[in-house]
Amino acid sequence: MGRSPFTLAAAVTAALPGAEVTGARILSADGDGRFDSAVASLADGRELAIRVADDDETARELAGEALALRALTAGARAMLPFRAPEYIGETRLGDARALVTELLPGFQIEAAMVPGGRGAAESMGAAIAAVHSLPTSVVRGAGLITRSAQESRDELARLVDSAASTGRVPARLTVRWREAVADDDLWRFESTVVLGGVQATSFIFRDDPERGPEVTGLIGWHSLAVGDPAVDLSWLSAAPDASADVHASYARAADRVPDPALEVRARLLAELEFARWLVHGDSLRRPDIVDDAAALLEALADGLHDDDLGVIASRSEGVDSALDALDRVPASTLSGVDTSMQTDAYNPNELWRDEDADGDSTSDLSDAAADAAHRLQVGGLETEDLTSVRSAVSDDRSSADRATDGRDDDRDRDRDAQRAGTTDGGSPEDEAQRAARAALQRWKSSDSE
Repeated sequence: MGRSPFTLAAAVTAALPGAEVTGARILSADGDGRFDSAVASLADGRELAIRVADDDETARELAGEALALRALTAGARAMLPFRAPEYIGETRLGDARALVTELLPGFQIEAAMVPGGRGAAESMGAAIAAVHSLPTSVVRGAGLITRSAQESRDELARLVDSAASTGRVPARLTVRWREAVADDDLWRFESTVVLGGVQATSFIFRDDPERGPEVTGLIGWHSLAVGDPAVDLSWLSAAPDASADVHASYARAADRVPDPALEVRARLLAELEFARWLVHGDSLRRPDIVDDAAALLEALADGLHDDDLGVIASRSEGVDSALDALDRVPASTLSGVDTSMQTDAYNPNELWRDEDADGDSTSDLSDAAADAAHRLQVGGLETEDLTSVRSAVSDDRSSADRATDGRDDDRDRDRDAQRAGTTDGGSPEDEAQRAARAALQRWKSSDSE
């Protein structure tokens, strides 16, 4: 960290006039190192977090965070079953922007370590659903970004084209992504309030003796917007043990029409973070970043296998494990959050990091040893193909249509059967919904061409 905690804590008095600072310390969860950050203890017992930006990109992020936290009115916060950091104030340290917020106590869990079942996974799903249930007026009233389903789709199409134009994306992935973007069935969803890319470390937990870890806070609001809800679920590709339970809890808590393609889009968005990393490096004319992203994309493409049902059958393989390589992509290019802002929890990187992740592998891309270890880790991983969902859903819709026609032709006979208690019941709408869910389930449990 470039600035000492005491220097940063002194700036708190500029953001909060009259505050009496009695102590300062480094945030133990120091995020990705893109900010200077510290905790300031006040005489009234409060603890505040201060972050200072060192470049234009991080300054824009702090500005977005400040705007989003101010947009969360008392009424909006009352709708959330957890706490969001309170906005305290802003100031400057020299030429650098500084943001001061409330510190949320608790601990964080890395994605790969989130356990399935009751507790953390179910609480995370319910927390995401609560954010998505906020009225869109919270975002629109603050002048934040809003995207329709078509606008979200168009944005991804541009990303795929930009990545392909570098000449470093395997043709197999380009085709896979373009077919997914072109699939109308994937893009029939209702835009909601989103954080813009939840990560596992966005959640602050406390440990309940009976129920296990429960979400008590959520941090990283700088990308608050209206958009595709799948963006806040894409991190689950790196949480194989918890993914199914988080999705199930989310579905139970969501107050919208079920979205059969939600999981598919979430996986697509996770893969496209590699493409985003590639485009980022290309725009900066950084060959090291471009080469790193290209190697990750090659590993992803190499994991695609035709007619291999085992790729999708096991959750320890395929896209879920291949996308663990997203840890190599720095947070500045992801739709993620920086965990240094509002919590003084333990540093998850120090507790959970694998041996081949030691050191600053995301910021020092020239480290040949870390790079080689990473290649060995992801080189042999298998992934799954998204392109089959189109035909699967279409087939099931055709089946549903035929079933509906049959019911129309034999309406009287069905009515008699219902009176006798021999019909299998269900409206045409229910039948179509079951067909859509069945198509998605088959896609998840079988490979595509």
